[in-house]
Amino acid sequence: QVQLVESGGGLVQAGGSLRLSCAASGRTFSSYVMGWFRQTQGKEREFVVAASRTGDIKLYADSVKGRFTISRDNAKNTVYLQMNSLKPDDTAVYYCAARTQPSVVTGGYDYWGQGTQVTVSS
Repeated sequence: QVQLVESGGGLVQAGGSLRLSCAASGRTFSSYVMGWFRQTQGKEREFVVAASRTGDIKLYADSVKGRFTISRDNAKNTVYLQMNSLKPDDTAVYYCAARTQPSVVTGGYDYWGQGTQVTVSS
């Protein structure tokens, strides 16, 4: 089992940048596919991006491709989400998630963090 704690959310103007971090407990972080999701009130949780166990395979939602970048540091048990050129539509609670199966996909994640709020003002 793994526990996930997100940080780095906040308020930013449109066009700005934020970097989210997700720290994982345990010694098996490198065995998980890691993903980021987001959710706005009244909507379903939406896949944003995922990275393979080694970080060499990445899958991005079309809505963030070219603006967001996922990276991971297995030595630090941390996954990051660099968000650039932010838009008001990116406003959401962002969740970090871990998947025990090795495929990099948009669903089927087993563990979730508590979320961090990102607000982009126009």
